Amino acid sequence: MVILKVDSKTESPILVTGAAGNVGGVGRTVVQLLRQRGLPVRALVHREDERAARLRATGAEIVVGDLTVPPDVVRAMEGCRRIYFGMSASAPYLEATVIAAAVARQRGAIEAFVNISQMTVSQMSLTKMTNSPQHKQQYLAEQVLNWSGLPVVHVRPTAFLENPLFLNLAARSIARNDTIRLPFGTGRTSPVAAQDVAEVMATILANPAVHIGKIYELTGPKSQDMTGVAAEYSAALGREISYVDVPLEEWRDAELRGLNLPEHVFAHILTMARLHAANRYDRITHDVEAITGRPATSIRDFVASRADMFAPKR
Repeated sequence: MVILKVDSKTESPILVTGAAGNVGGVGRTVVQLLRQRGLPVRALVHREDERAARLRATGAEIVVGDLTVPPDVVRAMEGCRRIYFGMSASAPYLEATVIAAAVARQRGAIEAFVNISQMTVSQMSLTKMTNSPQHKQQYLAEQVLNWSGLPVVHVRPTAFLENPLFLNLAARSIARNDTIRLPFGTGRTSPVAAQDVAEVMATILANPAVHIGKIYELTGPKSQDMTGVAAEYSAALGREISYVDVPLEEWRDAELRGLNLPEHVFAHILTMARLHAANRYDRITHDVEAITGRPATSIRDFVASRADMFAPKR
């Protein structure tokens, strides 16, 4: 592993929660990027497994615990002054946020509490929610953190390119018949790569002082409809990929249910599909480039790097 110059001296470990998470693996990549900067990292994982072993191999300290168990969070946060708070979409998300905020307040001397949220929260209020229980919890979680008095930074990515909408489901239909089947209509979207999000997080955690109290919203480099998205898949894969607009109910039953997702996550992704059709994901920012110094990853480059996933079925 190459160790780069440390950006900001800290003897305290930086706590990264959700370090072995699933979609996109943002927490895992944050650990790797911080270690490459030579910064001490403590990674909180849910269980000891091969993912934990890979994190340990980077030089990170591993703590096994549950974000909904206060003593586990107290133990994980011991001696930490900078915190990355991330947790997979799940029913106890708000509970975990409240526990983390309470423990951080009790600890004191916190330099930064960097919270990964969602860009949809920026369009929400107490009288204007979405049908996603996850969106509701993330909106309320931001309120709790704002009330806590902690030195908070909110980072709100839009939909991830690693989301099943753009990866698993797209790979399945593209491999089958070179189509992307989604119920987005003419809605536009600007998905962001998890790697870009992780690089933003690591940059903030390395030198947090200038970011405290700010909100960053992360998108890909272009907002476009699904015909445009399909053209990027075509360019990446070297063959014609077309978009097929599917009625929501048909897509829900024929495609989404086949992923066998937990009900909480199923409802969340179904809401994301509805919001795409309502053009609620037509958002574009340049915060990735402003923080990392490089443009956000394009859909074309993202797909090209995973071309094997989209290979035709034999």
